This record gives sequence, structure tokens and C-alpha cells, in this order.
Amino acid sequence: MSRKQVVLITGAGGEVGNGLIHRLAERDGYDILALDLKDVDDDTGARCQARIVGDILDQRLLERLVSEYEIHAIFHLAALLSTRAEFTPETAHEVNVRGTLNLLKLAVEQSRWHGRQVKFLFPSSIAVYGLPDLATKDAAGAVGEDDHLVPTTMYGCNKLYCEHLGRYYARHYRQLAVEGEKHGVDFRALRFPGLISAFTVPHGGTSDYGPEMIHAAAQGEAYASFVREDATIPFMAMPDAIDALLGLMDAPAENLTSHVYNVTAYSPSAGTFAELATKAFPKADITFKPDDKRQGIVDTWPAALDDRRARDDWGFKAAYGLERTFDEYLIPNIKKRYGV
Repeated sequence: MSRKQVVLITGAGGEVGNGLIHRLAERDGYDILALDLKDVDDDTGARCQARIVGDILDQRLLERLVSEYEIHAIFHLAALLSTRAEFTPETAHEVNVRGTLNLLKLAVEQSRWHGRQVKFLFPSSIAVYGLPDLATKDAAGAVGEDDHLVPTTMYGCNKLYCEHLGRYYARHYRQLAVEGEKHGVDFRALRFPGLISAFTVPHGGTSDYGPEMIHAAAQGEAYASFVREDATIPFMAMPDAIDALLGLMDAPAENLTSHVYNVTAYSPSAGTFAELATKAFPKADITFKPDDKRQGIVDTWPAALDDRRARDDWGFKAAYGLERTFDEYLIPNIKKRYGV
């Protein structure tokens, strides 16, 4: 029996996974294998060739994937996010690092089997950065890929290490082996800013205060922001995040000068989020009650990212500015979601 050719998406039921599956399903030639701890919803599942409920730490499951499927690309989206990771850092390391290592090993095995490189798309994060204080953050401006890489969270440490793991598997894997090892992994990572989705409710991310207040306002629920009004980090609408993943996947390897790219769109303060949410939902009850610890993490992240490398190498450009995100994407879809 021949093995089925698929694109593997881990964390398929999450914010990014849902959007990615819907977009990939619109393309010809992409049969999707969805993997998550919980089954994806039926609408998303209908767009997949197969859907598997399982754990990326389960070696038997991964062996099954190797034997049953011919995988030519992996979007490794499964992760334990920043806030939850701080409560269970050892578990976060297992999921975020060992899980990624397992998938990189799977990519190597797949490449050996079918003789072609496996593209490995990895969503990294602004959490890899760690600015020491607000004065440095203010002075830094838009931060490039090689600066201030001193993360203060387990999630940030995990993501930065996994970027290095990916680079190792792409360039140096088993470099001292006598027989020589072909580089079977084409590793490509995006450092995402905070992501804003109209279709999935955010959970577990330290950057989720913006999306959370909008979803709360739409439902008529009070929301107390865990960061100050002046707290500022970069954000991006989910459609742009999906476009970025697909754009990087499609980019010719010879055009890429790095394995890791910043992408960004805009950098509103938490106060600006509240103003826009209140404009759309005049009865919104949004207050600011900063949590010193979570605020401290946000203060270590850049206020803006320099994404010139992505623009130059593969033509990235966010299509959604802040106003378009609210006017055309967020507010209409969130109102429809909650019947407002």
C-alpha cells in the first residue's frame, strides 16, 4: 500500500492552525494531515485528508506517521504558550523543545524515505527578545533579528533554542558522520508579534490582552487589562500571519538569507486597543489593572520589530493596518460571531 502524500500541521486546532488549514485547502495539491491534542472542529476537519488526535511527545504516534504518510512539509504550530508556560516551565520545555525535536527527527526520516527536503515551517515569537528596562526599549526602536536575544520567559527560551535546533538540522545535522548526512530539513521560522483573530478566542498568551478586551466588549462583559494603558508591543491580524507562513513556504530557497524572519504590522498601545474596542462597542467596560509580573514580561518585549529582512528576501508586506484590521476584519466578524 502506497503512503499518502500530505502536509502535516501540528497544533491544528489552534488560532493559527484553523486559519492555515482553511487557506491551504483552497490550494490545489495540498492534502492536509491535522494533528492536535483535541480533534479539530468538523468544518476544519472537512478540509483535511486525515485528522489525528494525539500528542507530539508520543513516539509511537510519530512512528505511525512515518510509516503511513509521505510528508513533504510540516507546519509545527503546537506549543504551550507564554503565560501557561510560566506556571509549568518544565512541562513547557517538554512540549515546546522535545516536541520540536521529535518533529525535526520525523522530517529527517521522511526526507531519507522519499529523497527530498522536508520544509519545516516554525512559528517563533517576540518572546525570544528580552530588553532589560523601559529606557532601553524606548531607545531601541524597531528591533532586528539579531539584537536583544535574552528572553526572560520559558516560552521565549524554548522558541529561541528551537530556532537554533532548526538551523542545526538544516545546516549541520550529524556533521561528523563518516558516511555524511544530507541535509533533509529546510527549516524556516517566523518571529510573530501578538496575533489577533476574529474567529478563535485567545487563551494562554501574554500578548492576548488586546484581543481579549475586544471579544469581552462584544459579549458585554467587563474586562480588566493586565497591562498598563501605555504598554506597547507589535501586533498582526491573523490573515497576515497566515499569508506570512504561506509566503515563506513558497519562497525559493536561493532567495533566503536566513532561517529566521521578523514579521509585523503595527504597534498600538493597550490604551489604543481600548479606544477602538469602545468605539465599536460603546457599552464596553474596559479598565486597567496591571499585573506587575505579566506587565514585566511585556516590558521586555520590543515596541516594534524590524522586518526588512522578510521584505527584502521574499516580499513580505502586511496587508492589514490597524484601522483595516478593526474595520474590515475584527469588528464585522466578531459582531457576527456573537450576534451583536
